[in-house]
Amino acid sequence: MKYPDNILEVGSLLPDYMGFIFWPKSARYFDGDMPNLPKSIKKVGVFVNENISIIETKIAKYNLQAIQLHGQESVEFCSELKAKSGAVIEIIKVFSADENFDFSVLKPYESVCDYFLFDTKGKLPGGNGITFDWRILENYPSSKPFFLSGGIGIEEIKNIKEISKTNLPLYAIDINSKFEIEPGLKDIKRLKDLKIEIIDAFKI
Repeated sequence: MKYPDNILEVGSLLPDYMGFIFWPKSARYFDGDMPNLPKSIKKVGVFVNENISIIETKIAKYNLQAIQLHGQESVEFCSELKAKSGAVIEIIKVFSADENFDFSVLKPYESVCDYFLFDTKGKLPGGNGITFDWRILENYPSSKPFFLSGGIGIEEIKNIKEISKTNLPLYAIDINSKFEIEPGLKDIKRLKDLKIEIIDAFKI
């Protein structure tokens, strides 16, 4: 999210999480004023290979409740961030996935992250708008809950429902580019349609 009025519009739909990108090279880079959002919405700061002091500054400035690490952050980095930010901050470690993804790399991160997030491996660290082959998740060896990301649109909800019927600990879906008018500006109508589709598919 990027624009205050649009942030409030999306906030009115009560998503569980709302993301703000703090990677300066992104077209969605957020450096503005944060409007007041419903307390049920967890504000997520998205960082790429950032130093911990800057992350701490953003946590304090914007009252973030979760941190999404989208770079090559080490286990030691995640451990230090977890120790400094405390239990109130959720840490989501992102892994770019393709058919050659080695799931064994996840094991050391299990104790230092609250969630994993699987995104499509592409030229950019996220926001590529492409879905990876979800069949590779059949090899997921962990009980750690994960977010599913990468080009998810309304058309993918039926397949996501099928995943939810398995024993995989799918926790949430991360949507972005398929619901944008331009980078950082979300299409409210399409988001409302998505919410209706999800309610119908999962009988919420």
